[in-house]
Amino acid sequence: MKFIGRQTELAKLNSEYRRDGSFTVIYGRRRIGKTTLIKEFLRGKTAFYFLATEEMESQSIKRLAGVVARTTKNSLLQKAEFTDWMDLFQIIADYKPEEKKVLVIDEFPYLVKTNPAFPSVLQNAWDEILKDNNVMMILSGSLIGMMQKHALSYDSPLYGRRTAQMRLAPLSFTEIYAVQSLSFDNAVEQYAVTGGVPKYLEFFNDNRGLIEQLKDNVLSKSGFLYEEPNFLLKSESITAVNYFSIIKTISDGNHKLGKIAGILGQETSALPPYLSTLADLGFIEKRTPITEKNPEKSRKGLYFISDNYIRFWFHYVYPYKGELELDNIQIVLDEIGKDFIEKFVAFAYEDICKDIFVNLCKKGSISFTPSRVGSYWLNDFDGNTEIDVMAVDHQNKQIFAGECKYHAKPVDAPVYYALKEKVANAVEIRRAFSGYSVIYGIFSKSGFTKRMIDAAEETSELILINEDSIYTKF
Repeated sequence: MKFIGRQTELAKLNSEYRRDGSFTVIYGRRRIGKTTLIKEFLRGKTAFYFLATEEMESQSIKRLAGVVARTTKNSLLQKAEFTDWMDLFQIIADYKPEEKKVLVIDEFPYLVKTNPAFPSVLQNAWDEILKDNNVMMILSGSLIGMMQKHALSYDSPLYGRRTAQMRLAPLSFTEIYAVQSLSFDNAVEQYAVTGGVPKYLEFFNDNRGLIEQLKDNVLSKSGFLYEEPNFLLKSESITAVNYFSIIKTISDGNHKLGKIAGILGQETSALPPYLSTLADLGFIEKRTPITEKNPEKSRKGLYFISDNYIRFWFHYVYPYKGELELDNIQIVLDEIGKDFIEKFVAFAYEDICKDIFVNLCKKGSISFTPSRVGSYWLNDFDGNTEIDVMAVDHQNKQIFAGECKYHAKPVDAPVYYALKEKVANAVEIRRAFSGYSVIYGIFSKSGFTKRMIDAAEETSELILINEDSIYTKF
């Protein structure tokens, strides 16, 4: 699979490469594309790339010696016996002293597992040998908790050494769709399952139907993604039972803290640590209405599964593990046939529309500078007053209110009139954004009726977005 997106991250890495004494920390969940990003950055550069594994420290030192030998083309190093990391770091520093070199330690937490003192070893190496010898250091890791503790936190010996850090997020829909040969519908449905996790995309290509690929990669016991959530949770060394129960409860449509606690038979006060860990891992997120001025302290926060594949797995795989273990895939295919488009894809489409909106703003297609992009709801998420996409532009004192319709038929004008009424009747919106002008947007995958197009012709406050573009054929 060719390299997609990450242009901002590449630009930052190249900026760090040009400075003296650069120490960059890259982290993010498994499969998110850290190693791919690093290897793309290293093209044409002198680099020592070391991938740590769970092995004895002496073996790690020996493997790094091999990396150094191959990079420097000094075969004698391969035969030498090294017992101290510092000797190898000194060889790296001394190699081509006038030329910039990059030292990458990928999966850094594995070295810490083997030797808890390794952060101190690396701190000493950086301070005494590497920092002032034309070396750029990159530490990378998938174990988010350990990366935060041993590479980023105040208590780490490495604290204060980093000059940049980046936590990789999934790729956006617009980044992926730009390089695909899929129709918009098929791209949305694929993204609803895979999200923007690059590794997952490797198992879904543009030439086969989604259902066939789900059968092979997700629903089959031998499929790469069949046990993926188990692997992700266990890799962070956390007990899966409580976390699985929480994720399943949320996937069933329970988003309020009190409701989640009630279903699990837990006190509300017992859940925040678990929810915080799941959010830190990128599995779930707490959302608040865009009208809330202090989202972190808001009591209106609702919890959603933020990872599309995790959401798919808990909706269609986890409840049917018994049947799937007996190779009864048809029962899941029947469930997918019932509501995959109407409920599952349509829900994911709302987040896709947010990304499309942001991308259109970046390109200047919509004259709007988003300060925050989210949604709006009144009290219950499932209530009548719900706006799929809401954004605020404090700079120009305007708000955007959008409705997302993943329908097979063109969207008609009443959708626009209902959206206007929602905004007009929402006291919280008027109070939070007093004096702000309103732009309305209707997102559709199937175009618009003549009545809707006529309505858009009559006002500049309405924008029609067909698939991923502004509809302009008035």
